[in-house]
Amino acid sequence: MPKIVSLFSGAGGLDLGFQRAEFPLSFAVDLSPAAIQTHRRNFKGTASVAADLAELGPDGVLAHLDTLLEPGESIGVIGGPPCQGFSRANNGSAANDPRNWLPILYLQIVEALQAKYAVEFVLFENVLGIRDAKHSVTFRGILSKFREIGLIPDVNEYSALDYGVAQTRTRVIISAFRDEAVAREFKPEKVDATDLTVRAIIGSLPDPAFFARGLDKSTIPHHENHWTMRPVSKRFSSPGGADRGGRCFRRLEWDKPSPTVAYGHREIHVHPEGRRRLSIYEAMLLQGFPSDFVLEGTLSSQVEQVSNAVPPPLAESLAVAIKAAMRLANQQSQTARR
Repeated sequence: MPKIVSLFSGAGGLDLGFQRAEFPLSFAVDLSPAAIQTHRRNFKGTASVAADLAELGPDGVLAHLDTLLEPGESIGVIGGPPCQGFSRANNGSAANDPRNWLPILYLQIVEALQAKYAVEFVLFENVLGIRDAKHSVTFRGILSKFREIGLIPDVNEYSALDYGVAQTRTRVIISAFRDEAVAREFKPEKVDATDLTVRAIIGSLPDPAFFARGLDKSTIPHHENHWTMRPVSKRFSSPGGADRGGRCFRRLEWDKPSPTVAYGHREIHVHPEGRRRLSIYEAMLLQGFPSDFVLEGTLSSQVEQVSNAVPPPLAESLAVAIKAAMRLANQQSQTARR
């Protein structure tokens, strides 16, 4: 099995899916120290580094891998470069946003890895907006770079709801393979899940703790991420609870999936009862994280980590499909040689 190198790893939602599919995780890097604290807590066998990939560059990544991998080893590269420059939620997004060059940096690192290791596949995740007309030059450049470095890219949109996650989150995934036979066999299977509703996922949880300076996480009930901002808006105390209005007050409905878990600091979705916002733990569960996963850092850094994560069940479906495609292609190759 190829070993995994995770770039722009965040808290590790994508990594968790690949770990569940039995891919060994060798290395993860992210700019956020809090995300790397989280990664180290949940992936104890992985070398996780807090660093700016723009400063680290291809040579810096190779230096970190020098003691972790043998030359010529098979690896897979996964990750989602920061997407704010492409996000449709960012009304000021522009084609010349400096963050828009990070996907090319990602592929420059892949190209450097190819010189020393056998890069079997690359999985690249981003927001739908990356395909918008105003970013077309950038997006065509990304696909062109994949081909230039000898990888066969395929672009698809995946809804988390189709893969067992109670959330209407759709993202662009570029899957790219060294072997054309593997690329042909890559066919992620949708999950036939029932009752993907907010009620089914978080309906039985106790009330969370409210954030306060000096709050001891050992006093937070049920799970140490089961905390949220104290409700201050008068909307929360109205007779029916906070009404559904605007980006800042998106109130969930018990018997529907959650809309996309992607929050600004003050935009965490409102709990279905309308009296408070979701806790971090509730948001994690709606992202498909397991109940024993723990986020580290401040409340605001946890908001960022859960918002940026790839839902682990979706990641696992993609990883399982890669594993199956590699196995099938290998079987076909062996049959052809007989």
